[in-house]
Amino acid sequence: MLSTSCPCCGLAMQTAAMTCAACGVKIEGNFSETFFNRLPPEDQEFLEQYLLAGFSIKALEQNSSLGYAAIRTKLDRLIANYKKLAKMDAQKKAVLEQLRKDEISVAEAKEKLERLAGD
Repeated sequence: MLSTSCPCCGLAMQTAAMTCAACGVKIEGNFSETFFNRLPPEDQEFLEQYLLAGFSIKALEQNSSLGYAAIRTKLDRLIANYKKLAKMDAQKKAVLEQLRKDEISVAEAKEKLERLAGD
């Protein structure tokens, strides 16, 4: 699987090109990404199922083999993963902003970013 994080600073990579498999047309530019794109595949799949069930645990329960407790657990994990991505992104941006303002050295920024990546 292709990583969506920068191997240097750990922030989200941005999609810069799209290609049509049928005719080969290629479009380059900056395409917006969301935290949803960066969730693990199993969280993305669950979110899609939940959306198609009208964001109803009861409807999802009726249309799947999962019980209420399992659905609630998956939903809680999805929410936690999303919040973790948002928090980590904000922390990384804060470190890079400190670096931009010359409040910390490159070495300090690198160390802070590595610590965040390890959490």
